[in-house]
Amino acid sequence: MSLANYIKGSSFLKKIFVPLGNAYANAAGYRKLGLRYDDIIAEESDVVREALRRLSEKETYDRAYRLRVAMQCSLSHTELPKDKWTKPEEDIRYLQPIIDQVESEVAERAKFDTLKPTRN
Repeated sequence: MSLANYIKGSSFLKKIFVPLGNAYANAAGYRKLGLRYDDIIAEESDVVREALRRLSEKETYDRAYRLRVAMQCSLSHTELPKDKWTKPEEDIRYLQPIIDQVESEVAERAKFDTLKPTRN
């Protein structure tokens, strides 16, 4: 069981860490530009590029739109109006599950490629 799942399963720890996590995300500032957390994942690795390739057409379009709006805000040194900020309930992980899937496939492929044949 991961630490995140353990915290989600404990009501006491959830009361402590969820507000703390939201405060950190708000301080990071990406929500003020209309971005989601997965929008700021670096695209340099092959795994992330493959995950981005597997996104649906709508999600790809939405991501590109959010990135363009954020770039325009950055260039003009402004933030979006408060009603257009990404709300915590909208900031869901859409790319990380695909990244995890691609990583497991890469690990499985690597394990398969290193198998040594044995004689019975």
